[in-house]
Amino acid sequence: PFLVSYYLRGRAWLFGQGWCRLTRGLFHLNLYASIGFLTCISVHRYLGIVHPLKARGRCQGITSSAWLSAMVWVWVIAQVAPDLAFSKMDDTGTRCHDTTGHENLGVYLPYTAAVTVTGFAIPFLIIIGCYGHVVVVLCRNNTVDLGLRRRSIRLVVLVMVLFSICFLPYHIFRNLNLLSRGWQLQGSCTQTLKNIYVCYQVTRGLASFNSALNPLLYVMTSEDCTSRMRSIRQRASQSLGSTFRMKTSSQVDEKKMSIILCEEE
Repeated sequence: PFLVSYYLRGRAWLFGQGWCRLTRGLFHLNLYASIGFLTCISVHRYLGIVHPLKARGRCQGITSSAWLSAMVWVWVIAQVAPDLAFSKMDDTGTRCHDTTGHENLGVYLPYTAAVTVTGFAIPFLIIIGCYGHVVVVLCRNNTVDLGLRRRSIRLVVLVMVLFSICFLPYHIFRNLNLLSRGWQLQGSCTQTLKNIYVCYQVTRGLASFNSALNPLLYVMTSEDCTSRMRSIRQRASQSLGSTFRMKTSSQVDEKKMSIILCEEE
């Protein structure tokens, strides 16, 4: 709601420096926590499918899950915490940057490059490697039902594509936007730099939307949901068919009655 108010007012921030830092920090915390847990899910599935015997007992259970979750949160907080030290407001005190003000760009660029590598690039390579190996194993495994294999492969590919679409453009345009702000200070304000900023804003929304798309993807591709959707389609088809048959029979009856009346006349 604070960012909605900020953008509706034409990027005029009214809530102060501290709240600006907290709001922007929570965005990055949510973003990289999502990436971290999606990476853990990919590794868990890789071990469960490619190395089921080795993974049995090691990566299962509440204790293991709790420790893994704690490690992810510690790692994410360690990455995001330095971001809170940077001033988010500009000289006028009305702009709330999601990165930092113009005066700290030279220091912030190495930091955001490091976060891009540790918070996105490495997890991205892990996810692609794990799911890519899973697809290869599923394609070669003839002991599993063909329908189940196809459904699993489709889900894995969709997850990889969704992750790439949501997070890859964001990190590309985030770093490009920071570089363009430096060029802008040097007097190189061109339409290209404005286009980079617009693309960056769009990709930020796309990165946030991933939190809603992933659960929806898993629900829609689950066997239970698929069977329910199939049942709904069958019922709808039967209902439409019965309605059509009733309408057709009533039209036939009307024609018969009209013929009888004509013959009586």
